[in-house]
Amino acid sequence: MQVIITRVIMNSKPMIYEYRVSAPRKDFYNITSEVGEAVAKSGVQDGIAVVYCPHTTAGITINENADSNVVRDLLLGLDKAFPDRPEFRHAEGNSTAHLKASTVGSSATIIVNEGKLVLGTWQGIFFCEFDPPRDRTFFVKVMG
Repeated sequence: MQVIITRVIMNSKPMIYEYRVSAPRKDFYNITSEVGEAVAKSGVQDGIAVVYCPHTTAGITINENADSNVVRDLLLGLDKAFPDRPEFRHAEGNSTAHLKASTVGSSATIIVNEGKLVLGTWQGIFFCEFDPPRDRTFFVKVMG
């Protein structure tokens, strides 16, 4: 995965950080370090970070980042829960991606304490791509 910061929107406080994700395949892309970077750049010591995905066939989630089989199992489970069905009418043919994105959700809120993300030992923040290949964007807003 390639994550590139494209710009920092600094018109108001708190700042909004915009990141680009090149997502060549259906996957959960670990963006924990990018979110941590946004927190560090913001200078916020105590507050929250909101991670938001503005796409209807992708999402944001927090889950285990220690064992890559967890992501594999989540993708398998979502595929089984939301198989492609011939009765779907959406013209683009990606209704399953919309269902998965709605189930996972478009954002996550993480507590910031002493300038660091408050995550469990095994937790990571993931950008979830359900309709690849795509070039995507996600935003991080840090408030203190």
